[in-house]
Amino acid sequence: MKSREKLWGRDRARSVGAEMFRRALGKTLGFVSYTIQYGCIAHCAFEYIGEFVACSGPSMEPTITSHDVVFSERLSRHLCRIENGDIVITKSPFDPHMNICKRVIGLEGDKVCTSGPSDIFKTHQYVPKGHVWLEGDNLRNSTDSRSYGPVPYALIRGRVCLKLWPLHHFGALNQSPTGRVIKRSN
Repeated sequence: MKSREKLWGRDRARSVGAEMFRRALGKTLGFVSYTIQYGCIAHCAFEYIGEFVACSGPSMEPTITSHDVVFSERLSRHLCRIENGDIVITKSPFDPHMNICKRVIGLEGDKVCTSGPSDIFKTHQYVPKGHVWLEGDNLRNSTDSRSYGPVPYALIRGRVCLKLWPLHHFGALNQSPTGRVIKRSN
């Protein structure tokens, strides 16, 4: 009789242990499942809707300064709605691992001034098909299309639509302080 009770006790201990393992495994798999689902949703949101970008460098001063945080929306890029005067985040033509923040000065077919602000003789160029002309707002301290030429539209990652930080500058971004944006006639 005692051996039967011992066997039954062992079987019961095994079944309790197995039940605890099943519960722990179920909770773990549920957590992993939710984590993967929310990770996929976050990835799609950042890839197709927009992202937060911390800016650094002087090329967009006074509009955007170092340590400003902006929101870059991606729908305009996907819908080909980038316009002259928009501030965009693009992949650097020199380093594909680095993003740059510049203002769109000209779209394909536009005639743009390719010389710097202190050049005596002004030179011009037409923006080729599938490209944009980008410049920083701080013309004297910006490496932009005046250095590396027109940028392929495919390198544009998003359009900056809102400054989030610092809070006292929160809001939509203003027009170009340089006045170099090409006005399009419709």
